Amino acid sequence: MTRRSTRIFPFGDRALLVETDDVASAHRLAEAVRAERDGGHLPGAVDEVVVGFATVLVVFGPDPDAPRIEDSAAWIASIVDDMDSGTSEDSPPATSHLLPVVFDGADLEEVAALIGSTPRHVIDLVVSAHLEVAFVGFAPGFPYLTGLPDELAALPRRPTPRTSVPAGSVAVAGGFASVYPRSTPGGWHLLGRTAETLFDPVTPPHSLVAPGDRVRFVEVAVDEAPATRDLSTRHRPLLTATTADSLVVLDPGLCSFVQDAGRPGVGGLGVPRAGAADPRALELVNRLLGNLPGAAAIECTATGPRLQVVGAGHLSVVGPGSGTVEVLVDGRAVPDCTVVPVGDGQIVSVGRVRHGLRAYVGIAGGVCTPELLGSRSSDVLSGLGPGPLRAGDHLSRGPAGRARGRLRVAPRPVDGRTVTVRILPGPRADGGNASADPYLDLLVSTPWIVGPEADRIGLRLSAADGSTALGPPPGTSTPMITGAVQLPPDGRPIVLLPDHATVGGYPVIACVITADLPILGQLAPGDRVAFTAIDRGAAVDDLRRSRSEKEAQVTGWFPSVAGT
Repeated sequence: MTRRSTRIFPFGDRALLVETDDVASAHRLAEAVRAERDGGHLPGAVDEVVVGFATVLVVFGPDPDAPRIEDSAAWIASIVDDMDSGTSEDSPPATSHLLPVVFDGADLEEVAALIGSTPRHVIDLVVSAHLEVAFVGFAPGFPYLTGLPDELAALPRRPTPRTSVPAGSVAVAGGFASVYPRSTPGGWHLLGRTAETLFDPVTPPHSLVAPGDRVRFVEVAVDEAPATRDLSTRHRPLLTATTADSLVVLDPGLCSFVQDAGRPGVGGLGVPRAGAADPRALELVNRLLGNLPGAAAIECTATGPRLQVVGAGHLSVVGPGSGTVEVLVDGRAVPDCTVVPVGDGQIVSVGRVRHGLRAYVGIAGGVCTPELLGSRSSDVLSGLGPGPLRAGDHLSRGPAGRARGRLRVAPRPVDGRTVTVRILPGPRADGGNASADPYLDLLVSTPWIVGPEADRIGLRLSAADGSTALGPPPGTSTPMITGAVQLPPDGRPIVLLPDHATVGGYPVIACVITADLPILGQLAPGDRVAFTAIDRGAAVDDLRRSRSEKEAQVTGWFPSVAGT
């Protein structure tokens, strides 16, 4: 890899995207960055290093006082220089895998028509290919396999991605073949299915295949194939408490999860960071209760849970603003955005979230469900964590600190108003100049409405006036960040949320600034959205300002006498 062919782009306000010569160079650079991180030789904290197709994403921590992105880019360039002057190491021997496949995919006949052939010929092309794992991404254990015959390698992604692809699906698109380890959204052409388990969240190394491994697909008949296991539909046992103090879920509400600050450092396995969709609200509820900023709480959607308290303590509910969440303790209304003392046996009911979508129910000491890959969070893409809470779950509580007073929180704009979200140009924009990108100009000039497909993975937008415009053709498979605005060929933007795929092939035309990520977590289907472009310096200033505001919003200390 030579310095001339390495290009470094800002990706949002706290990440860099590095383009290299090839996949092997990308893996070498990623390993070098991780080594520098682990050795403490960094200009700032590195949260994530993810490899795409001849690309490397380096995500820095959300510290507004961290080195400028330009200084971080210079540090990356110095690592490239060191690699250029060093000697390459021999790669370990490749591992080979044979994956049995039933070729009955929904797109088999369509693919045959696209290449002017027959389904039988498509199957023959796939099973004769000697494939190699270029990298793992998108979803946990999802391998990007190179080595397809030219006819299949030329197939683009589907213009509109499916909202759900069955687990075990064998698919092709954008020059790659792959297997969907679990049911997820996806825009590839489905040719068949396999019952092999590609990802194990409990047992290292977690992913069945690794970069450099060889893969062959072997055709089997329907009656010879075992049933595909879909971990997304697994039935988990009820959660049990391991501490004397706990919360018992009597009714989970519409959709409630345990969320904390997420699991950094595992994007290379295709595992999303996950964590709170509104990180500001999570941090504020923890500040109120004297918890660490990233402690786990219950994230509720639209309507919250009904809980029984085991052991006395302090509880708080924080949503999009003060007075936006209905909270009852034993049938009596209590305010949100404040500390509420609760006693053993009391019933806490969290009702409707007004003027937003999500609220966070925190308890002094934090919710202490089991950790998986360094986090208690659940994410809907990979299926890690316990998933939606169920009636009968018992949630352990950690040791409590000293609770604070109350919040000063401005309410979110009333329903019917357009919410403004600030953005930066995408990583490959011409010098960061928004006016040079017609697609970003379209994004800024068009009023948008959040579609019904909104979830923790992302928001799909439609033009408020019903107009449509074709987006750019899909590009190479590139690592993604939360807040990236992808534009599929159908022209409907997708804004990525915490459970997003770690790698994606649709072009990124903009990135929501870090300070505005909490806004995304409060957007509901039908909300109106407008985008406005700002510069990177303003984005960093706003991040610094939002941190100061959060510190100032928590005032006083809670009195020792119960108030309910």
